[in-house]
Amino acid sequence: MSKTKAPAKPTKPSPERKTRPEARPGPRGWAGPGGGKMSLIEAPPESRGTTTQVCGLWPWVVGSGSPLIGVPLGRHLFSRATVCSDPITWFSRGGLIANPSVLVLGRPGLGKSTLVCRMALGLDYFGYRTVVLGDLKPDYAELIAALGGNVVTLGRGHGTLNVLDPGAAAAAANRLSGQARRELVADAHGRRLNLVAALVSLNRGQPLTDTEEAILSAALQVLDQHHEPGDAILNDLVQVLEEGPEALRRVTLARNDERRYRDAVDPMELSIMALCEGGLGETFAHKTSVQIDLSGPVDINISGINEADEKLQAAVLLACWGEGFGAMAAQHALADAGLEPRQNYFVVLDELWRVLRAGKGLVDRVDALTRLNRQAGVGMALVTHTLADLEALPDPADQLKAMGFAERSGYIICGGLPAKEIPRLSQVVHFSGAEEALITDWASPPSWDPEPNTEAPPPGLGKFLVKVGGRPGIPLESVMTRAELDLHDTNKRWARV
Repeated sequence: MSKTKAPAKPTKPSPERKTRPEARPGPRGWAGPGGGKMSLIEAPPESRGTTTQVCGLWPWVVGSGSPLIGVPLGRHLFSRATVCSDPITWFSRGGLIANPSVLVLGRPGLGKSTLVCRMALGLDYFGYRTVVLGDLKPDYAELIAALGGNVVTLGRGHGTLNVLDPGAAAAAANRLSGQARRELVADAHGRRLNLVAALVSLNRGQPLTDTEEAILSAALQVLDQHHEPGDAILNDLVQVLEEGPEALRRVTLARNDERRYRDAVDPMELSIMALCEGGLGETFAHKTSVQIDLSGPVDINISGINEADEKLQAAVLLACWGEGFGAMAAQHALADAGLEPRQNYFVVLDELWRVLRAGKGLVDRVDALTRLNRQAGVGMALVTHTLADLEALPDPADQLKAMGFAERSGYIICGGLPAKEIPRLSQVVHFSGAEEALITDWASPPSWDPEPNTEAPPPGLGKFLVKVGGRPGIPLESVMTRAELDLHDTNKRWARV
């Protein structure tokens, strides 16, 4: 019996097949042979400008990585955007830092002083006057001269500075009255007293006693009664001590006893005579040869003082700071009285390690400046090689004070530094691993270049990292113009004729 096949079931009409979407390349292009897929896509070029300059591109702008206020220092190392920075503008206009000061660190020859020169040049355009109260190399004299400023040269055989001269304070006091005049006169008296006491202490190797300081204060008041401002010199101070007017005898409790007066006065009188006749007398025992005029930028060039002459170097620095900040105080007093427009200053302390090691008392003076620069109306740049320079001071107390300079700075600019410096800096600001690698790579030596009369630049030349607190650093590269290079060449003595 044969089987019959069951009739086939009717087939349903098959639905229309979906067509595959048109093939498209991936975000990096076509894969496969001949596709040309890109393994690396370069970032598009970026440009930076104000809203006025790029107003037509407004919908496509993004936030920048660094503020666009201050002196243009260079370009961002990666985005090539303009990087602007200076301690005065960031403090007064931007409110980005709490203290108008910057600490610049880096190995020698990488452009620290050149960067600060650019700051000074830009701030001069903004209306701030640069004041270098002790140019040790000098690095700033030609720039200050080119800006029409006042360059004063001090040292053996170069100029004199009368430490008893009240300077600009006397002229300013004549324009004031009432309490403002009394405050300025008292400030000028205190500055002269502290300066003479510091010079005597530096020369004799030990500080004045409280009685000697009181005698010195009374003697200065006697001088002011019998001499016009600026006329009295150290020899006149010796004469007052020798004569012993009643104002001085009252301070010593001599009670008409000549021997008691002489016992109290003679040690200090001998010290001041030694100051006049010794190695410091050539610079400080005569009338001031050139006044420090703050109507424009000022550079006090002391590069002629030999590095081994530490006593004179320290004395000149103390005297320059006393004279300079006294002139600033006089200008502020006139501005407070409405007699002069307000003027702010950019003070540069370069080669800080040499300043601090020059003599006793200088650490305390710089410490006071870094604490009171906001009240004094000045911005400040402290320049040195490493924080190890501050730790190398012989006195442990001075070491702690010097390390406070870094902690109180508004921000820090780092050039190339050795790896062992990073732990010290990390106590002040935080560095990421990438930032540490940048700084240490910039400290690498340049490659060998055997060709004559040529020099391979070091890899860290002109490269710096701007660090503000715990914020990410801003890496920048500063390239000088020909005009700036002509004004700032720290290797002039190596030039071939």
